[in-house]
Amino acid sequence: MASKLAIVTGTSRGIGAAVARMLVERDWSVLGIARGSARIGHVAYQHLQCDLSDYFSFVTELPSTIEPLLASQSWQRVGLVNNAALTGHLGRTSEFDLTEWGRVQTANLTAPMLLTAMVDRLTEASAALRVVNVSSGVAVQAFPGMAAYSTSKAALRMGGMILAKEWESDVPNAHRDDAAILSYEPGIVDTRMQADARSRSQKDFPWVKMFTDFHERGALVPAERPAAEIVEFLESDKQPYFSERRLRS
Repeated sequence: MASKLAIVTGTSRGIGAAVARMLVERDWSVLGIARGSARIGHVAYQHLQCDLSDYFSFVTELPSTIEPLLASQSWQRVGLVNNAALTGHLGRTSEFDLTEWGRVQTANLTAPMLLTAMVDRLTEASAALRVVNVSSGVAVQAFPGMAAYSTSKAALRMGGMILAKEWESDVPNAHRDDAAILSYEPGIVDTRMQADARSRSQKDFPWVKMFTDFHERGALVPAERPAAEIVEFLESDKQPYFSERRLRS
């Protein structure tokens, strides 16, 4: 029986799918969460089809699946990869749609924080706990036209930093000996999100040229590269409570 459990969001494609495939090959049990159906056929893989942008859907579905899974045995190592995200509105901040803004913040911030809180609360204190928040350069640097996505990633980064401070404290119910959060910038990955960004018209998204230039000069990297670094972190020995880094060149 596997002693390592990982919960990975966005496993129907891209980085999430690559991470999940690598983990099951390395004897992890994996729960994948995605809007789409499962594309990984492996005995160690379990799939939950769930829309993380729909709060009223996931607020019941996630606990009813994850709580019994974490309680099913004494896991020696637990990993969480908050990968799923929506781009949302690309264009002038003054023109964003409030409903779309809410969906982006729910998928990119509320769902990951709920998952992180659940994993922290339900994972035994003796287990090694690793959380990866898949972030972006726009979480720490302002780019025009990306207010919805950028603010959600910046807030998730801060949420991770705060939880790490709680783990580091000497408060008995908050402190953990072996827990770590990585805010990880995967670089410019060849994903549907990139394709969506460069498909926008210049009228709607005046800064679209930045994304078309990435594609034209061959700057996009395959999802397997950041996925390998994420898996490496999940399997790593004791780490700082919070760290951040970009894809290694």
